[in-house]
Amino acid sequence: MLKRTPLFSVYARYGAKTIDFGGWELPVQFSSIKEEHEAVRTRAGLFDVSHMGEIEVKGSDSFAFLQKVMTNDVAKLTEGRAQYTLMCYENGGTVDDLLIYKKADDYYLLVVNAANIEKDFEWLNQHAFGDVELVNISTEIAQLALQGPLAEHVLQKLTEVDLSQIKFFGFRDDVEFQGVKSLVSRTGYTGEDGFEIYCRAGDAVTLWKAILEAGKEEGVLPCGLGARDTLRFEATLPLYGQELSKDITPIEAGLGFAVKTNKEVDFIGKDVLKKQKEEGTLRKLVGIEMIDKGIPRHGYQVFSGDEEIGVITTGTQSPTLKKNIGLALIKTEFSTLDTEVEVDIRGRRLKAKVVETPFYKRAK
Repeated sequence: MLKRTPLFSVYARYGAKTIDFGGWELPVQFSSIKEEHEAVRTRAGLFDVSHMGEIEVKGSDSFAFLQKVMTNDVAKLTEGRAQYTLMCYENGGTVDDLLIYKKADDYYLLVVNAANIEKDFEWLNQHAFGDVELVNISTEIAQLALQGPLAEHVLQKLTEVDLSQIKFFGFRDDVEFQGVKSLVSRTGYTGEDGFEIYCRAGDAVTLWKAILEAGKEEGVLPCGLGARDTLRFEATLPLYGQELSKDITPIEAGLGFAVKTNKEVDFIGKDVLKKQKEEGTLRKLVGIEMIDKGIPRHGYQVFSGDEEIGVITTGTQSPTLKKNIGLALIKTEFSTLDTEVEVDIRGRRLKAKVVETPFYKRAK
């Protein structure tokens, strides 16, 4: 039986086409992936991301505990701020990538990937010590994401709180939208400005309808996982299970900025990650652009001459750039810009070259 979010009941009304996504029945699209992608890049789009997991960390030892299990420096977090971080195994492989919201010195909210909720919760419990209470509140919380250049303008219609005061990676947990109490953060997974909104599961339908109604004039569209994937890919934001896994370290994936090996605490995986940062890695995540006609897809092998040098982690035809591009985890010696490689696309070796990432960066 597939799991469903609190918004499942209204999907059909908006024309959703659903798929099995890691055990969840979720919309891949409402209108079309390209249309939804363009709406987010030029106007705004609304996503149901209620499948994501939320875990509360409470108690006087919360900070010390999080410093031990997270790669980023939690000491840098102040109340009302969020931080991107990762949890790693002893060998440097990735348990998950996630967001930490600091509500108070002894109260944090972790937002984890849907497919990893149980695994993460178990991992955290395994390493908890002292006065730390972990509560998995995933089923109680719905999460909506309004993303795009008009996101603030549209959302502002529904609240008296001045949303312009919420800076990038900041949040407020006292925002009310027509009676719906919410935590609102200026974060997202699309490369655009926008907000992620957390509310009680029972309020999700009310909030969803209110946002789409408020954004009608601006052409806000409900968006599915298809556009979410093409948008995050163009912005080179990693997807767990593709760019990150138990076998791929954050350093290999180019996420060294979220791995603070200079923090005093010996966090899990620190020795391996520190070595990789200092000495480099044998393989590296790079962007590639097809020279020959063909689309690189997840799992396709990458070659240089007769040597297999890596694999495509994500690839598609970019809706914004109108180019066939991919992310590839390849041997580091082939990672220099403009290096020519070949991608095996259904038995044919097609030419590509290494290019700069992110593929897309919004104009500030």
